[in-house]
Amino acid sequence: MSDDFIKTINYQNENAKKDFIDSLRESGFAVLYNHSIDIELINTVYAEWESFFSDRKKYDYLFDLEKQDGYFPMKSENAKDSEIKDLKEFYHIYLPWGRIPESLKNNTLKVRQELKKIGVELLRWIDDLVPQNIKENFSLPLYDMVEGSTTNLLRIIHYPPLRDDDDKNAIRAGAHEDINLITVLISGSEPGLQVINANGDWVDVKSDPGWLVINIGDMLQECSGGYYPSTTHRVINPTGNNVSRFSMPFFLHPRDEVKLSDIHTAKTYLEERLKELGLK
Repeated sequence: MSDDFIKTINYQNENAKKDFIDSLRESGFAVLYNHSIDIELINTVYAEWESFFSDRKKYDYLFDLEKQDGYFPMKSENAKDSEIKDLKEFYHIYLPWGRIPESLKNNTLKVRQELKKIGVELLRWIDDLVPQNIKENFSLPLYDMVEGSTTNLLRIIHYPPLRDDDDKNAIRAGAHEDINLITVLISGSEPGLQVINANGDWVDVKSDPGWLVINIGDMLQECSGGYYPSTTHRVINPTGNNVSRFSMPFFLHPRDEVKLSDIHTAKTYLEERLKELGLK
């Protein structure tokens, strides 16, 4: 099932900013193409991480519960309010303090730098077009919230082929909302990402390899008083080719001390959600 309520936008078009904001307001999502990240670089990074996930040495980088960096094995995470673990493994990269295998640093950090640059520009677009009465809820401009943040996160995800002994009720990523301000996701190597629309129907997110899928996280919903919706999404299991799927989301997080609302700073909000996901 597909839908066009998520706009597909030429990043270089003169109307890109308005179209982007309109799509976020309507669906919580937008898809961007003709951006600055080289597809060959993206393909190289996916290939390098495919090798990493197929090597037992990945366990040398096993995640730290407190720092939340490193390698998270299969079934480390569940969606909020679900006890069923997702069918994925992933790796967390934080700067400047997080761990990353030396052999993967060069290309992965190039991609991260590009995702951060685009993400900050998109936050500026939101700042530019948000109504004044909503902007008054922001303790800082959105782009300023993420500058110098040590919790901006690049996550490299591997969804392995399904196995006969997998939980029959489990999917690659259970229905969830992201925690952060916005997510800039390099389109998955295989289909599977779905979003729930206003009618409660699951619809496919249509994007070509290398395109960027942007979505609102709960922190932006929180600090905008719900003006920008954090939309539920999931990654379903393959119905055709049972092959690996890779994706690379960059989560833009405010600095710990940034006030999101009367009841939450970025740090208190993040800590609460990590516990709900089974990661703390």
